[in-house]
Amino acid sequence: MTIRTATADDLAAIMALERTSFPTDAWSEAMMREELGSPHGWYIVDTEAGRLVGYAGLRAVAGARDADIQTIAISEVSRGHGRGRKLLRTLLEEAARREVWDVFLEVRADNPVAQALYISEGFAEIGRKPRYYQPDDVDAVVMKLDLRGWHAAGRGTVVGETPRNRALTDAGTDAAAGASPDPWSSAGGVCT
Repeated sequence: MTIRTATADDLAAIMALERTSFPTDAWSEAMMREELGSPHGWYIVDTEAGRLVGYAGLRAVAGARDADIQTIAISEVSRGHGRGRKLLRTLLEEAARREVWDVFLEVRADNPVAQALYISEGFAEIGRKPRYYQPDDVDAVVMKLDLRGWHAAGRGTVVGETPRNRALTDAGTDAAAGASPDPWSSAGGVCT
């Protein structure tokens, strides 16, 4: 498992997986291209033997205390091996690096596997958007995670460890050079 930052060169592979994973409500190529290039977005890919098997995205506006998990997708043959959890945790570490306090997401009401993953990481349902996913008429379950609580529960990085560096190193890639300050020191949070 190798997780790295997505680039424009990954667009075709991401779109192939997007269309397979979300056949009725896939994003357009133009939307995904915009997301990959957005200064507020951070997209990552999971590769194995040079082949893209997953991707995920975070949207966190600079200076905001909240962020959104935009998407997570894993190829069908690669599911059930912890890849979705690793992508999710990598996004959460990036959110922490950006000093985010609350992370939101929407998940299909008919996807109990994804809901169970989010709940196991500390997300809680805070509402529903009726018939949000079209044309399937499926509700969106809106979930929220207190990121400082996630760290306090021992799911995040340890004090003094740079979240981005740890997430990418744990995923099997080289850590970014240099260290950055603990993202919680100015936010008053505690990393364990």
